[in-house]
This record gives sequence, C-alpha cells and structure tokens, in this order.
Amino acid sequence: MSELVVARLQSLADTTRNRILLVLEDQELTVGELCDVLRLPQSTTSRHLKILSDEGWIASRSEGASRYYRMPVGDLDPGARRLWQAVRDEAGSSPDAVRDAERLRSVLADRRSKAEAFFATAAGQWDRLRLELFGARSELLPMLGLLDPAWTVADLGCGTGHLAHLVAPFVNRVIAVDASAAMLRAARTRLGHLANVELRRGELEDLPIEAASVDVAILALVLPYMAEPGQAVAAAAKTLRAGGRLLVTDLMPHERSEYRQTLGHLWQGFSEAQVSEWMTAAGLSGLRYHRLPLGTDTKGTALFTASGTVGR
Repeated sequence: MSELVVARLQSLADTTRNRILLVLEDQELTVGELCDVLRLPQSTTSRHLKILSDEGWIASRSEGASRYYRMPVGDLDPGARRLWQAVRDEAGSSPDAVRDAERLRSVLADRRSKAEAFFATAAGQWDRLRLELFGARSELLPMLGLLDPAWTVADLGCGTGHLAHLVAPFVNRVIAVDASAAMLRAARTRLGHLANVELRRGELEDLPIEAASVDVAILALVLPYMAEPGQAVAAAAKTLRAGGRLLVTDLMPHERSEYRQTLGHLWQGFSEAQVSEWMTAAGLSGLRYHRLPLGTDTKGTALFTASGTVGR
C-alpha cells in the first residue's frame, strides 16, 4: 500500500475529523463556527483542521480577520473522492453527524440574523453608508458590463472625455468627437493611455465619422448648445449601423433661464415630443424617453434619457 493511501487512511481514521469533513462538505465555516457546531474547544478543532489541511482534505481562505474552511470535494483526485465517499456513507448517519447537521442549521441561521439585524438598524442610513463606501454611481456602473465587447461607440460632444473613459474598457472601440480644441486637449490627458479610444475634432452637425460604422452613438448634455439640435441627431443617426442605437441624455424642459449665461445654453431643455420628432425625422424607430431620478444632492434640473434604433 502506498504511503499516500496510508496517510489518507490515517487522516480519516478519527471520528472528529470525519464530523468536520461532513460539515465542511457543503458549507464554508470559520473555526469559531465549527466549534459551535461540533461542541469542541478551539484548540481541539484547530488541531484536527491542521491534520486535514496537511493531507489536502480541506482548503481555507482569509477574509478580514477571519479564516474560512471548506472541503473542496470537486478538487479532490478520484482516489481521494472514492475513499471519502466510503467513509461518508458510514459516518453520515451517525448520531453525532445528525446533531452536527442540526447545530449547523442554527449557526447559519445566526449568520442570517446578524445580517438582518444590521439592516434593521441601518435601513435609515443605508443610502448614506453606501454613498460613503462605494460612491454615488455604485449601482449604475455595473450596467456598463452589459455593453457588447465587439461594439464601436461614438461619444459625440465628448468634452473632457469622462464618458469615453467609463465606456472604453467594456467595448472594442470608442470614437470621441468634440468641436473644442481645449476640450480635446483635456480629453487627451484623460484618455491618452487607452489604445482603443480615438479623438477627433469636428462639429456635431457634420461628424468626422464614416456612415454606418458605429453601433452606439451617444449625445450626452450637448444639445442645449446646438443652434439646430435636430441636425446633430440626424448626423449621429447616419453614423449608426443597421440595428445601431442612438442614446440622448439631456435636460428636461425647465425654467432656469440663468443657464443661458452660466452654461451658455441656447435651449431650456427638451420635451419628449421634440426629441421624438427629431429621432423620427432621422429615421430611427423604437423610440423611448424616460425621466431620470433626481438625486437628493443634485442642484441642477431633471434629466431624461431617450433612445432610438436604426432598422435592420
């Protein structure tokens, strides 16, 4: 008999170690949780864990100040799996194993109750905590993962390149266009290290982009600066391939006339009827227009997002 087989048999020739493996077969636990399940002191539990770990029966990982243990059944070699199955069939129905399973359910229920207790006390301040810990867009940024990695995206009126910077890691190519040389210099500083972003200078009514070469075109907070926003929408639509989508995000109609001076706006927002008219005239269909939620810390006016698609 090989030394490996002997070592494996010796490591399993103990009732306590068998109980540990039965518990860790389906659940990852800390030493403290194992002690609660097995009703054993920590020194005894840790000693048996070391033996099982040395023989490859369990794996562990650290999370903060805690270490979690599990039995990686799927990673065991065929011989070890067969040996464990034979032991498991015998040990799994023992009175100790049945009691361990009952206490395991209690330990897991205690885990859930701790989480529930946290949310019961933190519900009123959860939004603030999430903002402090993860930032204002933590729930929205993961949506970028829904972008098709094969797409070419046009960021029209890219400004300093903030949007292009967010989108670039998730798509094949980004074409960022702006009419302002100063804005493009700032964008180049932000985007220069990204090989899949191309900056182009041009007017939004006459885009320096080939027709039918883009999968998604984005006009974000730029239409109020246009003398003829409909022309910018039409020019953006021409860049789209069949099935491509135009996305417009901008201000809803508002009474903040001071934006004409402070922001240089020519328009005080856009209604659904206006945007739909421009998109329809540009040959887009499947039109959608939605008001975006206004954050509690937002000082500006409400925004909308609208989209339309080029027919296939």
